[in-house]
Amino acid sequence: MVEEYSLAAMAAVVVVLLLEFCLLRTGLFTRPAYWITMVIVLGFQVPVDGWLTKLDAPVVLYADWAISGVRVPWDIPVEDFLYGFAMVTAVLLLWERGRVAREQA
Repeated sequence: MVEEYSLAAMAAVVVVLLLEFCLLRTGLFTRPAYWITMVIVLGFQVPVDGWLTKLDAPVVLYADWAISGVRVPWDIPVEDFLYGFAMVTAVLLLWERGRVAREQA
């Protein structure tokens, strides 16, 4: 059974990819600046999320039925990375689309 948060995180990634490849077509994924941005995001996400979700003293608790149980690194649920990718990428795609629209106006 695919867990609730796992399914939502995977769906968010698929929606963002479809948004880019079928509708917006910004070319964001071809730009080194995008990938550098994602590395910077991960650089902050890993220590913060790792501290929040560490199994020995969690600040944030996930129900076992809501996640896959796969945790990397420092006990971070893999779903958090999928959700983070989708959230940051969606914002950047919409920002880029808005920039292009303003330039064309």
